This record gives sequence, C-alpha cells and structure tokens, in this order.
Amino acid sequence: MAICEVCGNDYWMSFEVRTVSGDVHVFDSFECAAHRLAPICEHCAVRIVGHGVEVMGRFYCCAHCARFDESELGREIRDAVGSHPG
Repeated sequence: MAICEVCGNDYWMSFEVRTVSGDVHVFDSFECAAHRLAPICEHCAVRIVGHGVEVMGRFYCCAHCARFDESELGREIRDAVGSHPG
C-alpha cells in the first residue's frame, strides 16, 4: 500500500502520476491528484481540470477568463463550443 501525498490515506488502490519533469506523485483518488497537480486559472483561481485555455504561457479555465488577459491575443479568444461556424 502507498500513502497519498495530499490526504495521507494509506490505500491499497493508490496510484502514481509521473510528470514530464520526472516527478513522481502518489495519490489515493483523482480528487487528490487534481488538488495537487491541476493548474490554477490566472483570473478566477479555480482549478483547471479540463482543457482550459493558454494565452502566452498563462492558463485560464475558459475563454471568458482568458479575455481578461492583458495581451491582445487574450482579448481575441472566443467561445466556439456549440456555435455554428457559419
């Protein structure tokens, strides 16, 4: 058994997550993994669990938050999910 690095639970179904940088983390749930590893939105501070939006190296949970970025690119981000392209 391995101990979760977030909650300290000693669980027989714990799992490891290896990051691109080579770090190895042990968790007992996806909730703990997201709490430790998910990036935080630069605008609203929510944990980004889905795809999110990246503008010039800064991460946002959605296009709405990305539009608050000071860069011209951030202001140009538009939501496209569910909208017709024409």
